[in-house]
Amino acid sequence: MWTLLTLVFVAGALIYARLRRHYDYWRRRGVAGEKPELFLGNMRGFGKKLHWTDINRRIYQKFRQTERYCGYFTFLNKALFVMDLELIRKITISDFSSFADRGLFHNVRDDPLTGNLLFLDGPEWRWLRQNLTQVFTSGKMKFMFPTMLSVGEKLTQACQLQVGEIEAKDLCARFSTDVIGSCAFGLECNSLNDPNSEFRRMGRSVTTNPLHSGLVQAFMFAQPNLARLLRMRLFRPEVSEFFLDTVRQTLAYRKRENVQRNDLIQLLMELGAEGTKDGLSLEQIAAQALVFFLAGFDTSSTTMSFCLYELALNPDVQDRLRSEVLELLGRNNHQLTYESIQEMPYLDQVVAETLRKYPILPHLVRQTTKEYRVPDSKLTLEAGTRVMIPVHSIQNDPELYPQPENFDPSRFEPDQVKARHPMAYLPFGEGPRNCIGERFGKIQVKIGITYLLRDFKFSPNEHTQIPLKFSSRTFLIGSQAGIHLKMEKLATP
Repeated sequence: MWTLLTLVFVAGALIYARLRRHYDYWRRRGVAGEKPELFLGNMRGFGKKLHWTDINRRIYQKFRQTERYCGYFTFLNKALFVMDLELIRKITISDFSSFADRGLFHNVRDDPLTGNLLFLDGPEWRWLRQNLTQVFTSGKMKFMFPTMLSVGEKLTQACQLQVGEIEAKDLCARFSTDVIGSCAFGLECNSLNDPNSEFRRMGRSVTTNPLHSGLVQAFMFAQPNLARLLRMRLFRPEVSEFFLDTVRQTLAYRKRENVQRNDLIQLLMELGAEGTKDGLSLEQIAAQALVFFLAGFDTSSTTMSFCLYELALNPDVQDRLRSEVLELLGRNNHQLTYESIQEMPYLDQVVAETLRKYPILPHLVRQTTKEYRVPDSKLTLEAGTRVMIPVHSIQNDPELYPQPENFDPSRFEPDQVKARHPMAYLPFGEGPRNCIGERFGKIQVKIGITYLLRDFKFSPNEHTQIPLKFSSRTFLIGSQAGIHLKMEKLATP
């Protein structure tokens, strides 16, 4: 008995000593940082009431005035928390070859749909990025534009039936689900008419009813190797099976009927065609389609709903933007074209300010692929070290954006943009690992906002949460209690 207790005590003491040394990593290298707690690191309070943005803001505010970067621990995983904008430029652009990986969780063996462009690293990521870039050219956007407009008209028709109180996130999610379904899969999802359509239910399952809590997800992405060893999955089995079945049936139909469309599935089919060197398997095609769907519908719908929220709270901005929309439509025979939507500078500014205040990703993650000497310092990062860039904290820094809590589209007038450091605005990331669908996402949001402001007026009601609080259940920035607004039909001129 005493021997067993002695062994337990010695083992516990060794583990404790090992953890203390691990959490002393940054201090030994002369890097400042908040004192980490055993097992939690700097994640105190996360997953209960605090979102990632709250944790990042606490660290950022403690060290922003005195340090270019600081040490950070997400549970057991160490990271360098970078606040210096010029160093961020080097990491994302000029020294990208040293930071080409994200080091995110993926487990292709047990969860094949995690083998996608967003999560993969190394040669697999490079090959996919090179080949998928052609989906998002301006030519492809022009081809998809009429489809987006068709869904935009259906959006206004659906809104006619629910004038009064709306939950903006759900409305916008149904719109973007139908856009992505048509442009990526060539399918009519019909979410605007049927909120319980299968595509909408699957999207909702991932974003509002994930397989794991925010705390467990944070662990999986902080410790991807351990999570893989434990054979953990990110997506619910029914979600994976739905997308695999959808892609399988779509591929079979197009091959059987010799159907060709200028969409994501068509390109993936060509990449996966027999005889293509390193072609894609069914699972790989489904993985890219899934991440395109999830990234496209959730980020765009969240941005749209946050935009409507701010327009409701700032009626002067809403009125000015509506005037621009109506003036442009009046000049173009009440038609929206790919070229004309680029001719609304105030719409550009409103969308940019929405993404400034509410970037969907609280931070960017990069991982060193080799040893890296931090410029103008004595610090050398070991290969495999994670780097965190706190996008939300930077874009809500009062020194960069005075009174950041105010919604002010004039921040994105050309002279103001030129006066700021380019790394002060990173909602789509930067460099070779920036968001591949940035152009698509912006166009989708602009079409939705244009059609909605053309026909409706938005204002807060008794259920509108002011100020908004972010949900701690997911990594992405999203509202805690929905975005409830009053929607009124405008009188026909």
